[in-house]
Amino acid sequence: MLTSIVGTNWGDEGKGRMVDLLSADYEVVVRYQGGNNAGHTVVNDRGKFIMNLLPSGILRPETANVLGPGIVIDLEHLYAEVERLRNAGIDIEPGHLILSDRATICMPYHKLLDGLEEDRLGDKKFGSTRRGISPVYSDKYMKKALRLGDLCHWDSLRDRLADLLEWKNLVVEKGYGHAPILLDDIMDWLERFGKPFIPYITDTTAYLSRAMEEGKSIIFEAQLGALRDIDFGIYPYTSASTTLAAYAPIGAGVPFARLDESIGIMKAYSSCVGEGPFACELFGAEGDALRKAGGEYGAATGRPRRVGGFDVVASRYGAKMQGCTYVALTKLDVLSYMDKIPVCVAYEVGGKRVDDFPASIDELNAAKPIYEYLPGFACDISDCRKVEDLPAAALDYIRYIEKAVGCPVKYVSVGAEREAYITMF
Repeated sequence: MLTSIVGTNWGDEGKGRMVDLLSADYEVVVRYQGGNNAGHTVVNDRGKFIMNLLPSGILRPETANVLGPGIVIDLEHLYAEVERLRNAGIDIEPGHLILSDRATICMPYHKLLDGLEEDRLGDKKFGSTRRGISPVYSDKYMKKALRLGDLCHWDSLRDRLADLLEWKNLVVEKGYGHAPILLDDIMDWLERFGKPFIPYITDTTAYLSRAMEEGKSIIFEAQLGALRDIDFGIYPYTSASTTLAAYAPIGAGVPFARLDESIGIMKAYSSCVGEGPFACELFGAEGDALRKAGGEYGAATGRPRRVGGFDVVASRYGAKMQGCTYVALTKLDVLSYMDKIPVCVAYEVGGKRVDDFPASIDELNAAKPIYEYLPGFACDISDCRKVEDLPAAALDYIRYIEKAVGCPVKYVSVGAEREAYITMF
């Protein structure tokens, strides 16, 4: 079984929680795009863990966890993430963690450039996490980046890096007026944070090919959501990579693979980190109450998330873009405090009702939410484990979402803990 787990909205839908849950039935978990610019939060019997780069299956010792060639890897961040888990008693050895030799290295100067550009933009900034993601993907497609496999050829690495820095300093020093990047500093950084990972680096195309030939089950884990996709998201307020399920085999290193199913993760309400259009946003006391109830603060950045009611327009579009076989609905329990549940059923743009998600950033910026309210269930559902345990209003809300987005809801989470979920069918 080859399964993708993907976000249908702006990211932060709860993918890590679902990968941790479902990875019990899978032998390999693969991250296939993005970098450490988003976080996956997992709560289990060993504690609360936030992973930015590591696949969420890393908490299961029997699972192989792969970072594919579509990933960009900040080695310093990966080093710290691995050390945090080791300090919590999680063993991470070669074979349990597998790094693609084709994955691109996110260098310190990529983070520097990210910050310099955001500062230059000022009030027009994109809301970058300043973790170097756009600059490193830019370098990748300009064919001016280092890959993990280059660490295995240390003797030639310094000369390659020197050529890259000669070019990069034209921008850093002569463009932004910043002090130049020094070759010795970057080589020291690579030695400290890169060399320890050399035993983990392998040809993941060959590894995953063998795994598929052996009939092993594989989860492809995405970062962010459909609305942050570089091609089909709210451009230019997107990530720099392809967040869609269709890219999973490519970003994992097995472009010849065919997915068996795509699980779309969506919240029972909406949330958004960063800048860009977010038509369903709730403000004032209504927004503050939802943010507090949901603990909506970015796992990677700590930034307060923007929140809104469930967005039918965006979620229907996201489910289609992800080719969802079915949906996993997260954080339904957060709505327990509501007597009535806000749902954004359509947008108003230029005085007209819009039911399809606009591609134009101008239309998205102009969109106003059309809200309707559904009956709330107004009770604690965190102990529910079967469909029949749910109050009628909660079940009605789930059925409404299924119909609205045109995709069946298979899983519903009613709490952060690993076992706090309901299988609907």
